[in-house]
Amino acid sequence: MRGTVIKRGKSWAVVVDVGRDPFTGRRVRRWHSGYATKRAAERARTEVLSRLDHGTYVEPDRRALGPYLEVDWLPAMRACVRASTWDSYARNIRLHIVPALGGVALQALTPARLNEFYAGLLQDGRTDGRGGLAPKTVRYLHGILRKALADAVRWNLVQRNVADQADAPSRAGAADMMTWTAEELGRFLDFVVDDRFYGAWVLAATTGLRRGEVLGLRWSDVDLDSGRLAVRQTLVSVAYETKFSTPKTKRGRRSVSLDATTVMALRSHRKRQLEDRMAWGSAYQDSGLVVTRENGVLVHPDRFTQMFDKQVKNSGLPRIRLHDLRHTHATLALAAGVHPKVVSERLGHATVAFTLDVYSHAVPALQEEAADRVAALIFRRAR
Repeated sequence: MRGTVIKRGKSWAVVVDVGRDPFTGRRVRRWHSGYATKRAAERARTEVLSRLDHGTYVEPDRRALGPYLEVDWLPAMRACVRASTWDSYARNIRLHIVPALGGVALQALTPARLNEFYAGLLQDGRTDGRGGLAPKTVRYLHGILRKALADAVRWNLVQRNVADQADAPSRAGAADMMTWTAEELGRFLDFVVDDRFYGAWVLAATTGLRRGEVLGLRWSDVDLDSGRLAVRQTLVSVAYETKFSTPKTKRGRRSVSLDATTVMALRSHRKRQLEDRMAWGSAYQDSGLVVTRENGVLVHPDRFTQMFDKQVKNSGLPRIRLHDLRHTHATLALAAGVHPKVVSERLGHATVAFTLDVYSHAVPALQEEAADRVAALIFRRAR
């Protein structure tokens, strides 16, 4: 038999012949150690030989998860994903994954170990020591691990992707987002009416554009006469350096209608920008962007978020994130009876199903309205 079971001290090992070295022609044997009983080792030998016969055998490798992610996987991903995505991968691996799991052998990682990791993140995962991470953040980390381990399977470093059997936190939109009511959103816009970025706040609130889409919008992408804008580029931050990019998906490149109030706010915003240009003269840097600083220079995305947070705090309204303006727009639109397909198109979602999955929890009245309408049709016909 090609495999032998051998006792080594208090444990058992399996030694298998995996063929000849292509360069030296010598027989190559691999050791699989650490089995508590002879029976366990014999079962392992049967499995290893089966994998050899089916071409799915993976040689023992003591490489730890941390070195695999940082030395092997991240460099390979540079050419495969956007710079902003790669930076996010690297930052989250450095901050969350490596400190907790970096020393675990890649081949020793188990679904149970990942579940324990996720539970720890939810309870006490923030790097500032102020509690746990949001379920959405933990799901994102799970996604990174799942992709990295899928590549490890493809590269024949592990036999299976244990992240597929792990239990990431379930999607719970209500727990991951905070939204304002229509009245609260109106109060916020009244509060910032004299802010030089009032047009940007209105734009974000009434269109549901993402932060990078607002900051990447050019006047050449806006037609105020017809009341429409086109999302063609975004402004992103990669390791705090700004970079223009294009929407990730085909649906992300979209046309969005503007209401009359938003058009009026943008006209006022453009007028102020032209006044700034006159005041600065030759020192003005014409970027062509809708949202700029007084001298025409672009606004850093992180700075834009900080300005929003400060305005919310000063307004006395419930604290929400800048991205929650997008959630607020979608929730209000659905509650107002706007067709989910239209909402999905305005947001640039990949599918209507995704839109409903994220936001339907926030508008239970839709279920009640559907029940009433169907019942009205049935019982009206019955009379």
